[in-house]
Parts: sequence; structure tokens; C-alpha cells
Amino acid sequence: ELQLVESVGGFVQPGGSLRLSCAASGYIPSGYAMAWFRQAPGEEREGIAGINFDGDARYVDCVKGRYPISLDIATNTQYLQMNSLKPEDPAMYYCAVGPRPMAELLRTRDVLYWGQGTQVTVSS
Repeated sequence: ELQLVESVGGFVQPGGSLRLSCAASGYIPSGYAMAWFRQAPGEEREGIAGINFDGDARYVDCVKGRYPISLDIATNTQYLQMNSLKPEDPAMYYCAVGPRPMAELLRTRDVLYWGQGTQVTVSS
């Protein structure tokens, strides 16, 4: 069974930065990909960035240019570098693994494995 372990989130001031990591333990089948989702209170969980093992990345508009995603293939660890954090960014952030289309379409229904979630708070 694949397990995903996320780093601890944190409290950041607007305009600040934070890097999240997610280490996958276990075998990731060929053709799979990794992604980040987030869920704010009272909102649905949404995909924000995905990356496949060829290094192709996709982002939703609200984080494009601010949240570069990366993947260390040797350790099956993905990272989300969160820059220029805004007051609308606080949420639980979740690591995800699923078939390659998951990273392209960023739909929750394509996710096969979830991390435990990590809280990111943005406030002055």
C-alpha cells in the first residue's frame, strides 16, 4: 500500500513563502503522477498543481507563477514551493497520487492515494 507523508505546514504572513514536501513510500506504478490539492473551510477540495514523472507540470490559474511544483524521482518526493502567499490561500493542502490524467486534469475523482493533509495559514 502506497503511503504519502507530508511535511508540516505553517503560519505565514501575506507575501511570504513556504515549501511543502510529500514523500511516497512504496511502489508508484508506471504511468502514475503526483499532485497537490487544497481545501479551504466550507469549500470543495480542488486540484492546484500536478506533475508527472517526465517532469511535465500543470497548474490552475490562481497559483500559476507562484507555486512551482517539482519532483525528485530518486526519492519519490514532490515539493510545492508556495511564494507570494495571499490571504485567500489558507487551506488544508493534500498530496495525491493517481494515474497520469490526474496531474493533467486535477480532478479529485482521479486520485487513488491521499496524504494526511497539512494546514497552511496566511495572516498578518
